[in-house]
Amino acid sequence: MKQFLVFIRKEFYHVFRDKRTLLIMFGLPIVQVLLFGFALTTEIKHAKIVVVDYARDISSQQLITRISASPYFDPEEEAMSYEQMKKAFRQDRVKCAIVFPPHFNDDLIHAHKAQVQVIADASDPNTATTLTNYLSAIISDYQNELNVTTPVPYQIQPQLSMLYNPEMNGSMNFIPGVIALVLMIACTTLTSVSIVREKEMGTMEVLLVSPFRPIYVILSKAIPYLALSLINLIIILLLSVYLLDIPIKGNIVLLFAESMLFIISCLSFGLLISGLTNSQQTAMLISMMGMMLPTILFTGFLFPIENMPLPLQLISNIIPAKWYYSIVKAIMLKGLGFSYVWKETLILVGMTTTLLIISLKSFKIRLA
Repeated sequence: MKQFLVFIRKEFYHVFRDKRTLLIMFGLPIVQVLLFGFALTTEIKHAKIVVVDYARDISSQQLITRISASPYFDPEEEAMSYEQMKKAFRQDRVKCAIVFPPHFNDDLIHAHKAQVQVIADASDPNTATTLTNYLSAIISDYQNELNVTTPVPYQIQPQLSMLYNPEMNGSMNFIPGVIALVLMIACTTLTSVSIVREKEMGTMEVLLVSPFRPIYVILSKAIPYLALSLINLIIILLLSVYLLDIPIKGNIVLLFAESMLFIISCLSFGLLISGLTNSQQTAMLISMMGMMLPTILFTGFLFPIENMPLPLQLISNIIPAKWYYSIVKAIMLKGLGFSYVWKETLILVGMTTTLLIISLKSFKIRLA
């Protein structure tokens, strides 16, 4: 155990003596949080919608038909109650909902005025704004067509409701994605050069002929970066809460546990790269270029995955950051518990276990 602690201390010394490593570890996350939090915006062209029709009359059915025919919406289901609709939002199955009150057609015909409720998931405020605008335009077009054939104009008033983010804070969508991106790149990149650095410096031979078991060598490489990544996470969360005004609505312990699982997954991938490469430049290139682009494209915080072709949607399922992003949004922004993220957690556990086993198997105890 003393030998194990000595190796861990040695790795901490390597980190603290290398200014470039410290810059990547702490400088890059701060810059990315500020940049992504304040500067980035995006749009959405497609979304799943749920319908709650208490009226079930001709007017509500005509509007539902128009919404279903719109290229901007993909009706997921027709909920029978308000609670079913809220459950669909909590499970992240839909991005928007429309609720028709009882006697919708009667109010429109006799009172010449009716209301309809439009609800959007505002944890992504750009998406919520776009979807509510699309629905308002469809309702307005339907209203204008009715007014052509009637002497008294009909009026349909959409009542907008924004879930999870009533203030429409634009940073709320990007911060979970930034956390996933920063942890993925930082952990994978820094760990990928740890073992290969020993090869280049000629100290790997000393480690391999020592009585120290190979698995302890790997663990001693990973533990310092695990500790520093958790500090990194704390810095990002503090910046998010106190600088970008993003509250943490869920259980902070659960958030840290899920983050630790994701960090271990990233460290395992970095160790795998480090074990298979022979130079720090190659390891860093593979980890940076090989993980940055997939994480940005297939996580879902910049580009909606449902808009992508089916092959790309399938590829996105093998990116650990996609599942971690969904977990962080559910816990941090929606205040949901483990019962709503257990599937994503199970997938991350499977990915982490697989990567860790492969990285251990690929570690060579003999230098060719």
